[in-house]
Amino acid sequence: MKEIDLRSDTVTLPTDEMRQAMLNSVLGDDVFGEDPTINRIQDLAAELTGKEAGLLVASGTMANLVCVLAHCGRGEEAILGDKAHIFLNEAGGISAVGAVIPHLVSNQDDGTLLLDDIKSAIRGEDSHWPKTRLICLENTHNRCYGAVLTPEYIDSVGAIAKEHSLAVHLDGARIFNAAVALDKKVSEFTRSVDSISFCLSKGLAAPVGSVVCGTSEFIARAHRSRKVLGGGMRQAGIIAAPGIVALERMVERLREDHLNAQRLALGIDKIPGLKIDHVRVQTNILYFDLVSDRIKPDELVQRMAAHGVKFLRTGPSRFRMVTHYGIRPEHIETTLKILDSQIKGV
Repeated sequence: MKEIDLRSDTVTLPTDEMRQAMLNSVLGDDVFGEDPTINRIQDLAAELTGKEAGLLVASGTMANLVCVLAHCGRGEEAILGDKAHIFLNEAGGISAVGAVIPHLVSNQDDGTLLLDDIKSAIRGEDSHWPKTRLICLENTHNRCYGAVLTPEYIDSVGAIAKEHSLAVHLDGARIFNAAVALDKKVSEFTRSVDSISFCLSKGLAAPVGSVVCGTSEFIARAHRSRKVLGGGMRQAGIIAAPGIVALERMVERLREDHLNAQRLALGIDKIPGLKIDHVRVQTNILYFDLVSDRIKPDELVQRMAAHGVKFLRTGPSRFRMVTHYGIRPEHIETTLKILDSQIKGV
């Protein structure tokens, strides 16, 4: 039986077209700005996000760190959600590397930060306080069921930032999922932010890489931050080539992932002993809880893996599943059947 891996959309494998693009990619030295394939993906990313320039980096974590370092100085402050990937899952990099202080605001269930909470978190002028420099948003929001932040909400945050002379960074690791979910252009989500990062290696199925976009002046600072982190790459067009295919061929396909996630959520909702708020599933990420005492949480994960279905435990009795390229409707049906049988102890 084919393994059904629902741990993350990072487990996707490149398409045949991507592999061929890697083989045929035209290469140069990117540290000298001479790799034409990298230059092309950076220009394409800038066009799609409505920004002046782009910068290819190795990963989503590096992308966010590069951006925060480019916006904030040591001892300065970034406002971000308490469920933000930057805060929870990036090894404390903004503090460890940049000495940037996270000022946490509670994420709502829909991934947003209350506007009044953002306003309250902005520091005034006082020699005792760190200076607020940045507001970070996440779209789609991983820990909030893959929730989509609307362009209008982001515009509202941008207006607050502008009023207080702050920058806005959008962790758009899955921004194309958001765009597909709302049938909008990515540039509508980014018009009010100063920087955006997005991943090529999640739902878009490229093997590696992320891109940072912003003004030319910002990208110049980000380029320096990338260098500090050891991110200057040479003939890295082999990374950019499949990323170009991803941006040109794989975006609309994300709808399939969203439909499969909804099928999965509705099926889980029908299994006694499991609890899920299926209405919250907008994109390709879902969370559910074990409420039965027939089986322990770790045992459920282990048994499912033994039957060829992988997913993650993210809390005492909470689990995450993510649909992606390579997961088809029949895999959803198989997953639900096995899950039902394991809960029942069959």
